[in-house]
Amino acid sequence: MRTFLRIGLMASMLMVAIEGYCQDNIFQRIIRYFDESNKPQGVDGLDFSIIGGPHYASDTKLGIGLVAAGLYRHDKENLELPPCNVSLYSDFSTSGFFLVGIRGNDIGCRDRRRIEYDVNFYRFPTKFWGIGYAEANSDSHEVKYTQWWASAEARILWRMAPSQLFIGPTARFCFVQARSIEEDYRDRPSALILDQTPITRDYSLGVALRWDTRDNLTAPERGWLASLEGRWSPAWLGNDWVHSTALLTVAHYQRVWRGGVVASLLHADFNWGRLAWSQMASFGGSNTMRGYYEGRYRDKCEADLTVELRQRVWHRSGIAVWAGMATVAPRIGDMRWRKVLPNGGIGYRWEFKKYTNIRLDYGIGRGESSFLFSINEAF
Repeated sequence: MRTFLRIGLMASMLMVAIEGYCQDNIFQRIIRYFDESNKPQGVDGLDFSIIGGPHYASDTKLGIGLVAAGLYRHDKENLELPPCNVSLYSDFSTSGFFLVGIRGNDIGCRDRRRIEYDVNFYRFPTKFWGIGYAEANSDSHEVKYTQWWASAEARILWRMAPSQLFIGPTARFCFVQARSIEEDYRDRPSALILDQTPITRDYSLGVALRWDTRDNLTAPERGWLASLEGRWSPAWLGNDWVHSTALLTVAHYQRVWRGGVVASLLHADFNWGRLAWSQMASFGGSNTMRGYYEGRYRDKCEADLTVELRQRVWHRSGIAVWAGMATVAPRIGDMRWRKVLPNGGIGYRWEFKKYTNIRLDYGIGRGESSFLFSINEAF
């Protein structure tokens, strides 16, 4: 190990020495790289940039993230269409968390076809409180374990010309394994749900219907998104837990003054049938109800609402403030106002590339909070 460290140190010193003979030193080149990263590179080829940096979150602790973002176009004549985007992302932290993945949106000529995809793998030392609002609301039900996760999902949507309505099939695969489960968890009855099986797999097929008038897909400033997606996980696909899912998303974006955009999101995840502990609907993490521990509140049905003000402040810097609420329940009819959880927070935005923002958020929930580092807007 010491040999490798010495080799690495010598290589670093050599690179610095080489840079010293160049007209610009390494720091000037880095500054110029980030200064020019959001400038258009033309319509030909891939406009590609890389950024990385440290961050801290209450669940993953101190970490470092690396993101490579790219923009490109198939239709080089119609520049009013939103560009295609692809992001390679990774994250590593002191808690033992690591994540690698790729996601993007590929828009065909004249926006006749769209392909959406997200493939990721992660290891996450996390916690489990049980199923339902009452179980998650009790700190004494907490069980520590390590979650291994691998998933891949894709949608192919065709435009129903001349409208902004899209329709097409969806497919998803998800593998989850619970390891290193806390030894004394059996003393907590609510946590026995983990005895279902430590390994779960889900193979689902579905169809998505979408109406989309957003000006771009990653940092919209105006327009609507209304999406309804149905998924089915039948036994003939190899599923031990047979169930069906309905996903509803309604988002609106409106410019309110110079540099200011109000974004609102209504999201719901409803499930019927037999679900494993890992397949339950939940909220929290970097996108919904930021500040809540991801997966703490989970059940068959979940709904959340968020309203966010995004304001450009100076050059490529901006801020965002938001408020939201969410709840979970075993059935839609069992959702109650007394079980609605509040959410709010503030964040910093930096325009890394056109339509691509780096965000640092601090979210606050009931009894918990978290710092989050991610790419693109939460919705």
